[in-house]
Amino acid sequence: MDYQYLNTINSPADLKKLPREALPQVCAELRDFIVRELSHNPGHLGSSLGVIELTVALHYVFDTPDDRLIWDVGHQAYAHKILTGRRDAFHTNRQYGGLAPFPTPAESEYDTCVSGHASNSISVALGIDVANSKRPMANGQKRKVVAVIGDGAMTGGLAFEGLNNASMDKNDLLIVLNDNNMAIDPIKGGFTQYLVDLTTSPRYNKLRWWGYQALVKLHLMSDHKRAKILRFSNNLKTTISKQPKNIFQGLNIRYFGPVDGHDVVTLVRILSEIKNYHGPKVLHIVTQKGKGYAPAEADQTVWHAPGEFDVETGERLSERNQQSAISSQPLWQEVFGQTLLELAQKDERIVGVTPAMPSGCSMTIMQKQLPERVFDVGIAEGHAVTFSAGMAKEGLVPFCNIYSSFLQRAYDNIIHDVAIGKMHVVFCIDRAGIVGNDGATHHGLLDLAYLRPIPNLQIAAPMTATDLRQMMTMAVDMQGPIAIRYPRGRSKDRELPPVEYGKAVCLRSQQSAISNQQSDKKICVLSIGSIGNTVEQALDAHEELRGVGHWNMRWLKPLDVDTVKAVAEQYDTIVTVEDAMTSGGLGSAVLETVEDMPVKVKRLGVNDRFVTHGSTAELMHELGLDAEGIAAALREALNS
Repeated sequence: MDYQYLNTINSPADLKKLPREALPQVCAELRDFIVRELSHNPGHLGSSLGVIELTVALHYVFDTPDDRLIWDVGHQAYAHKILTGRRDAFHTNRQYGGLAPFPTPAESEYDTCVSGHASNSISVALGIDVANSKRPMANGQKRKVVAVIGDGAMTGGLAFEGLNNASMDKNDLLIVLNDNNMAIDPIKGGFTQYLVDLTTSPRYNKLRWWGYQALVKLHLMSDHKRAKILRFSNNLKTTISKQPKNIFQGLNIRYFGPVDGHDVVTLVRILSEIKNYHGPKVLHIVTQKGKGYAPAEADQTVWHAPGEFDVETGERLSERNQQSAISSQPLWQEVFGQTLLELAQKDERIVGVTPAMPSGCSMTIMQKQLPERVFDVGIAEGHAVTFSAGMAKEGLVPFCNIYSSFLQRAYDNIIHDVAIGKMHVVFCIDRAGIVGNDGATHHGLLDLAYLRPIPNLQIAAPMTATDLRQMMTMAVDMQGPIAIRYPRGRSKDRELPPVEYGKAVCLRSQQSAISNQQSDKKICVLSIGSIGNTVEQALDAHEELRGVGHWNMRWLKPLDVDTVKAVAEQYDTIVTVEDAMTSGGLGSAVLETVEDMPVKVKRLGVNDRFVTHGSTAELMHELGLDAEGIAAALREALNS
């Protein structure tokens, strides 16, 4: 497209050359560019459209990259990428070998830190600001530090820990609160209503702003007097608006707003006025997720990340494909959601808990039918786990669904609040393994390794949709905590024996294996989870591998030790296959089991690395975990 301004902006320095009156047009061009690019290269649309004016204003007012911007969460940062020299490469965003899905310092000096998960910006920004007060830039100036938090991130406990610390330590941090009342789904909880209430006191906000400006002009504002002035401001609000002072003012953090987050000229004026104020500050802006593109404004949940779509009609191509395709393979999350509803309809003890992911994990299926028994706790994974423990203590059976990489944020809660007390919480761990284009912050590769050492915790991984349904059904009446791990994407189904607790299932046995023509070695694969389907595909496709045995373990904990030892006695080599880290998971468990036996063990998985972004197929190929990669590893084992 031939944009008047956008095509000339290759850095924030170019943006700063424009007059303020040109900024609304810059925003319009950015919005059009993002919509058109994401229509054929899918990504996070709604969040990025909501912060375009803010992004332009921040880069217009602050001197990045010397001044630091910290984005929370990073899927708000598309406009930031485009304005910081990545416009021409933006068509590769989230693609294998292309731009990263979230801000990352390895990609650009304008990206202060990795920003894939939520609620960490205030803590990171505060640390940066305090460090810069100790170590100013070469010119003696102190960097300005801005944390942009929103899109649901203020529901996370870490954000409040950062706020509390910011109120105590000497700093000049600016926190921009992007208030759009949304995460992926509408935000739930009292703090959301609290932010809405703050927008209802314009008389106070105008009077407080005028008074503050007057105090600065009269040289009455200083660090020494700041607390007294803030207390006066708090009392003034209470008197005029008849509302209690807000949480930021209660922490002696200066509060400015609410401000229209889509008025770029006003944002530039306000940011220019407050950026040099000493002490911690909050600028509260009100935005609309999906702003400027009607379909995204109308359905903010769907258009958070809509996939490919037709710009002119707003038709999502995934919907068109789903209507035309005949598929008997439901998404794993749909299997979970439908099964949970069926179980809950039979057992009133069952409740659902999710941290801001009801649509992503398909808990909306139960939510529509039994809304009083589904709890969306916001982006607060630790709370979701401990909240579930509390309900389990009193006899309910919580199915707590958290994406694998997000569950990492609740590790101590799993140990301290669930496992030690043997609380009967069922963790349904979605997005396990390689998840594709969201990259290192979202791949669920660590869960088997970090969960296996926890005493009292049982761990299962279904190979098929039927497995998942049976495991969830079994979990209702089991004792203690259980984790059921499954991937993103479409489930597989095949005829398998019913799931038995702690037992593996034989898919290809010694008796059915014919001695390999090229080798006298006998090899058996032990797999866990849905990647067992890929193993079967590899074995079916290569004649020389038809003699390889295959057991689907189903349970990592308790491990079917009898089967592992029996396999070790019958085969020369065991090859373990898992879509997880090779250290700490199934491969490690098997090695520990057969350490005194003569069998060789070869582990296939992910070796000590963070995996980049790209399609799941591309990444599995790179990792050697697709059918061809597994076949190659088995041939190597046969010939070694």
